[in-house]
Amino acid sequence: MTEVFSAYDLPVPSYRSELTAVGRGTPMGELFRRYWHPVATSEDAGATPRKIRVLGEELVLFRDVQGHAGLVYPRCAHRGADLYYGKVEDEGIRCCYHGWLFSVEGRCLDQPCEPEGGLHRDRVRQPCYPLREYHGLVFAYMGPSQHRPDFPLYEVLEEQVDGEQVVCDDTSIGSGGPVVVDCNWLQHYENVMDPFHVPVLHGTFSGLQFNERLAALPKVRFEYTDRGIRSHQDRDLEDGGHLHRISELMVPNLRIVPDPRVRKSGPAAWISWVLPIDDTSFRIYTIARVADPDELRTAKSTFAGRPWSELTEAEHREMPGDYEAQAGQGPITFHSEEHLASTDRGITMLRRLLARQVEAVARGEDPVGTARGRGEHMVATTAGNYLEEMAR
Repeated sequence: MTEVFSAYDLPVPSYRSELTAVGRGTPMGELFRRYWHPVATSEDAGATPRKIRVLGEELVLFRDVQGHAGLVYPRCAHRGADLYYGKVEDEGIRCCYHGWLFSVEGRCLDQPCEPEGGLHRDRVRQPCYPLREYHGLVFAYMGPSQHRPDFPLYEVLEEQVDGEQVVCDDTSIGSGGPVVVDCNWLQHYENVMDPFHVPVLHGTFSGLQFNERLAALPKVRFEYTDRGIRSHQDRDLEDGGHLHRISELMVPNLRIVPDPRVRKSGPAAWISWVLPIDDTSFRIYTIARVADPDELRTAKSTFAGRPWSELTEAEHREMPGDYEAQAGQGPITFHSEEHLASTDRGITMLRRLLARQVEAVARGEDPVGTARGRGEHMVATTAGNYLEEMAR
């Protein structure tokens, strides 16, 4: 009888919590908190307070009548009432319990039950986070004030040509599934450095989900950059042409993946942030420079020509995509059960890079890609689809 490796004999599984947990005080959570992150669209910040969850923290987003967006800790600094039930006014948000008014910077402006509106109101601050709006998204810095980095701009978004516009999207383009994805952020993020899954999962197993050019098995080279890691993918095409494709990650959660439809040759035109909601869910925010806003919608994977949302459960099983492959690993994948191979070099390089940045923050150092005192600065990328047509 052939010997069977019984699942009964599996050791207790484990995962790398230093890379997956994102709460305040965790190693990766502290790394995340050294960068600016999109937390909502500008439209989300309005006169009605809105609950949002980011990096495991419950927060309240609003926009005062003067037009300033605010992101505050939900418990009122007075007696702990939830500011989600507050009223937005000209200069801030007013608590429903005793009417204390707080500005978007957390300053207490009014204590209506106290003599003269609160003689000592200037001593009270409502915890909050600084915000910056950029191309339709609201970015927050959620880390220690003394390490707050300058806000970066992105060359790919700023160099528009005639007929182009910059648009944003919060529907998790690139996740392969729902807007809120129910697994750890790293399971998706490291997938960008796994180009070998593309010809299998997206090219043959579930039918062609993107473009026939990506169905060819690539020759791949990985390299570190001053902000992260990139992959160079070379494919010889059936028509005699050649596709050189570059995908890039920037620490801790920025991804620049060229159009999977390969509709034109040239630099990538959009960038995305994989935002952890907590340890077991995330969503993706995207900003793109496009001639037609429909380019983003049509960049999503399709299954026999249909979008993911229209499939039945049986069809999801028959035609899996990125969501099924990644969320199917569980809320947080068991790293102890992996058997990484030579084609997983990009994964191991990324994990090593993130671990080094976690260690740098623990030592009190600044992680890669952060700068202070320079003001706004431009960030460049080489990501793109570079297509060489067949010689005629």
